[in-house]
Amino acid sequence: MAEQFNQQPYGTIAQKWRDLAERRLAYFAELYSSGRWKHYYTEEQFVARMREVVSAADAWTQLVQRPDGQGVAAK
Repeated sequence: MAEQFNQQPYGTIAQKWRDLAERRLAYFAELYSSGRWKHYYTEEQFVARMREVVSAADAWTQLVQRPDGQGVAAK
């Protein structure tokens, strides 16, 4: 029965959060490239939000990485 559980459940959760952060980063990159950000933000607001998004994506990527360079959820 113990074999049914993932040995690293937190790795799987962290991977999902990293994926979400990357999707959010892609969304903001698309907003920038299309110019639609001008409808929702001032330039200062958008730059600040983009910094937050990039920072969050980097933080989740670092959390998912193991010291040997392999992802936590990798098998």
